[in-house]
Amino acid sequence: MAEKYGIKDVVFRPLAAAQWRPIIEQGQADVAWGGGPTLFDSLYKDGLLLPLEGDEVKAAIAQIPKTIAGMPMMRTGPDGKVYWVAWAVSSFGITINTKVLKTVGLPEPKSWADLASLDYGKGVLQGFPVTGLARLTRSTSNTRMAEIILQAYGWDQGWVVITLTAANGKIFGGSEAVRDAVIAGDIGAGWTIDFYGYTAQLQNPDTKYIIPPDTSVNGDPIAVVKNTKCRAAAEAFVAWVITQGQVVVFDPKINRMPVNPNAFNTPQGQKRPDLKAIYDQLLTLKTINFNDTLALSVENVVMYYFDAAITDNADILQQAWAKLLNALNSGKIDRATAEALAKKLGEPVTFTDPDTGEQVKLTLEYAVKINDKLADPTYRDKISAAWREAARKKYQEIASQIP
Repeated sequence: MAEKYGIKDVVFRPLAAAQWRPIIEQGQADVAWGGGPTLFDSLYKDGLLLPLEGDEVKAAIAQIPKTIAGMPMMRTGPDGKVYWVAWAVSSFGITINTKVLKTVGLPEPKSWADLASLDYGKGVLQGFPVTGLARLTRSTSNTRMAEIILQAYGWDQGWVVITLTAANGKIFGGSEAVRDAVIAGDIGAGWTIDFYGYTAQLQNPDTKYIIPPDTSVNGDPIAVVKNTKCRAAAEAFVAWVITQGQVVVFDPKINRMPVNPNAFNTPQGQKRPDLKAIYDQLLTLKTINFNDTLALSVENVVMYYFDAAITDNADILQQAWAKLLNALNSGKIDRATAEALAKKLGEPVTFTDPDTGEQVKLTLEYAVKINDKLADPTYRDKISAAWREAARKKYQEIASQIP
């Protein structure tokens, strides 16, 4: 294919998303590759992507499922033409260590909420907290998982799930550390992006990557851009990436999920039954319809609230949670009381607004209102201090109510 179109060199230009438009408009790129569907859809809406029209690329696109896990694997315009096509599938889930969970006596999690449950508190009672997640300010993938949970469960209940997952385990400095802790058996279940889960499965046969139904899956697009000087060659490259080129994803250094099911019929693909099993599951999975715009409108709040309220108070939160679990386990409180206290422990705080001096609850509406202000370090420090203080008081107050 490269010979047919005279392709001698392929030059990759890793650029921040903000730099893509001028490069495309100046005719300095042929193919856009990398970045998620939101970015590609905005390029498409701005008329910066060309339809994939050549016979070769059309034949290649015909091999790709239109949807996986209910999410589109290509963008088809009102004209019936395809403007971008996925080359790999991304998901966000939980990597577990089956040996650890069996030792503690816990079932495999089926949802994000399982990691935050009173049942998963069994590990805490045994002195072996089993869950793990990363500080959100240190991990874009864990921030995305927090945003998915907040959309899947709603703002208040989402924070209960996030907070109690941290109460049931450990907060790590980054997402790689979460993955490594699962592989090593230091924890039993951790939030991970898909390819971290696939890496874990290769390194330790006791590990397993799970995709909860209350998550988000997307196709990672590739497209030919407007102003390319070699459209036919660019289309041929896209066709190669989504057909023969798919075997590249099986390289342990890349370890991604191919979009083309035929990739599993290759010698390389047949060595990855672990990925094939997940691919087959993805075909029937119905995930949440993730709203990127909403996620971006609260992203700063999500990251910095987690750090202030949860990470900075992890010891007090975990002490209160352990007291609650012990009280339930010893029969001092019943399950309904334990669940009500757990909900209070996890819900977003009511705090003193540093600007007005008034008591306010951290609602979704309030988060949207202040999100951009957190770009200012002075304001961020003030509000983080207010969240930290309010969360600490709340955890201590709840602990004092537990016999």
